Amino acid sequence: MTLSRRDLLRNAIGFASAMAIPAPLLGCLEGGREGSAAAATDGAGPALSESPFTPPPSPEDEERLIRWAGVLREEGLVDADDSTGRAATRVGELAAGTPYEPYTLEQYIRVADGPPRAEPLTLHLDRFDCVTLVESCLAIGRVAHAEGPVQWQAFAREMERMRYRGGKREGYTSRLHYFSEWLSDNERRGLVRLLGEELGARPDTRPLRFMSSHPDSYPALAYPEILAEIEAMERTLDDEPRWVVPTDRIAAVETQIETGDVLAFATSIEGLDVTHSAFAYRDDGGVLRVLHAPLSGGVVEITRSTVPEYVAAIRSSTGILVARPLWGLAR
Repeated sequence: MTLSRRDLLRNAIGFASAMAIPAPLLGCLEGGREGSAAAATDGAGPALSESPFTPPPSPEDEERLIRWAGVLREEGLVDADDSTGRAATRVGELAAGTPYEPYTLEQYIRVADGPPRAEPLTLHLDRFDCVTLVESCLAIGRVAHAEGPVQWQAFAREMERMRYRGGKREGYTSRLHYFSEWLSDNERRGLVRLLGEELGARPDTRPLRFMSSHPDSYPALAYPEILAEIEAMERTLDDEPRWVVPTDRIAAVETQIETGDVLAFATSIEGLDVTHSAFAYRDDGGVLRVLHAPLSGGVVEITRSTVPEYVAAIRSSTGILVARPLWGLAR
């Protein structure tokens, strides 16, 4: 099922609170505060940021990682010349029916005794919100694309470098809470390429202040020092316009959007950039649909509606941001 207008209106603030993000960002991007990060690298790629809180995977999640990456390799979807996005959406197909669960990245804050100084790298493959689905599908594609055995540590590295500013996990404010910053930060590091301007997008220059204006929606912002850091972070985004393809232009450019392109659904909600993230998905008939983890419906799915129809049904929507994933393997 797709999100209805009534669902979107009723849950707009819930979407925003979880997304802002990241996004992915609803449980869709949320983050941590200060801690430590390691920039060291080895033959397997960059080391995980130092943190005693990174939990080990469940046996079931490890099995899913190995099985899903194996499918990508068997089907030749991780060959050098193939699309990162196609591999990612194949993972999304394999994950279809997996439950939607918001706020998994916030659970450590709720049990913290005082301001959290470091953030765990929370990873799940048996539940997703909109952003963690996008991140996980891309990370599995990149791990399968790399040589050697598929290992959880490599998956964790890929997730960390997408989720945190500059790829460095420190604390709550190091996470890329606003999904538009998730896109721009990942572009700077060669993980995606923004397509907005070539698709005739228009700049959205409104200041992003949703988090600092709604601190009660974010458990970490109960701590004044973290709220101050979020306010400072928001101000750094003032000079970064978001390039939004207007809702009434999407149908005219949809032939230029490929399976696996990352979609972010822009909103007119004051202080907020987007309310949802997903993949573009072109079905066997060539129709462009949405592959996502929606609140409405509760599981990973491919919509019956087309991308233009889906966006048009969102009353607060102003259009979409579009980014093309790149392999972007660590060197």
